[in-house]
Amino acid sequence: MQHKPAEIGKAALWMTGAIASFSSMAVAGRELGAVHDTFEIMMYRSFVGIIVVSLILSVRGIWHQVSTDHFGLHVLRNTVHFTGQNLWFFALTAIPLAQVFALEFTQPLWVIVLSPLLLGERLTPVRLLAAMIGFAGILIVARPGAATLSIGVGAAALAAIFFALTTISTKKLTQIAPIACIMFWLTVMQAVFGLVAAGWDWQIQAPTAETLPWLVLVGFAGLLAHFCITNALSVAPATVVVPFDFARLPTIAVIGMILYGEPLDMWVLLGAAVIFGGNYLNILAERRKNRVA
Repeated sequence: MQHKPAEIGKAALWMTGAIASFSSMAVAGRELGAVHDTFEIMMYRSFVGIIVVSLILSVRGIWHQVSTDHFGLHVLRNTVHFTGQNLWFFALTAIPLAQVFALEFTQPLWVIVLSPLLLGERLTPVRLLAAMIGFAGILIVARPGAATLSIGVGAAALAAIFFALTTISTKKLTQIAPIACIMFWLTVMQAVFGLVAAGWDWQIQAPTAETLPWLVLVGFAGLLAHFCITNALSVAPATVVVPFDFARLPTIAVIGMILYGEPLDMWVLLGAAVIFGGNYLNILAERRKNRVA
């Protein structure tokens, strides 16, 4: 199927915004790591999110969509997302930014593996092959036994698993709850989680003049990134959007090199390309299946 130039152009525009947002959030997370722990970052980020989401709900007049229905599933979704996001922020301070992004790209592959167990979906031969290709890419990026293998690599890899669990729980939740309700509880619950986790020792670092702009950037960038991706997928299929999303890796690799002197690791780029191949194979197979159906 040929995609219209206008369709590709709109998707490219939205994905440029997503790439800029994700990259900004990564740099902000790296800068904040010297002053705030990950729990504090999540807490302040969620405070910003509450303000933004509340304004949107008020302007659009859709507060009635927020309810406590299916509250347990909201708690489960936000618990796994909070865990994954904290691991991601920690990894940003421990390993090169490009390595974090490369391992993050394994999230769809974990969805493939976990969906049969949690959603009852069928693990087809193509899905299994895609997962195996992707996990080969993980080995290339992480290189078990190499000097680069560290707790940061483990944190980034675990973050991808928890992000996959977030995707699966979100998929179930979107079938029974409005997006407005999901976003409201996302920000509120994670603010509470962050406050409890950051304050368990009764010591919470207040924002400083230097960190406040970064904290605001993290809050806005996180919401904007997902808003841009959602809009990109609304104007173009995943086969068009995903290659644009993959541009996040070379972008953050260059940013890491310029800002932090991180070398361009060819193993990371190669492994990420293999992971992308596994993801794209699964997308093409799903597209073919839907066309036949």
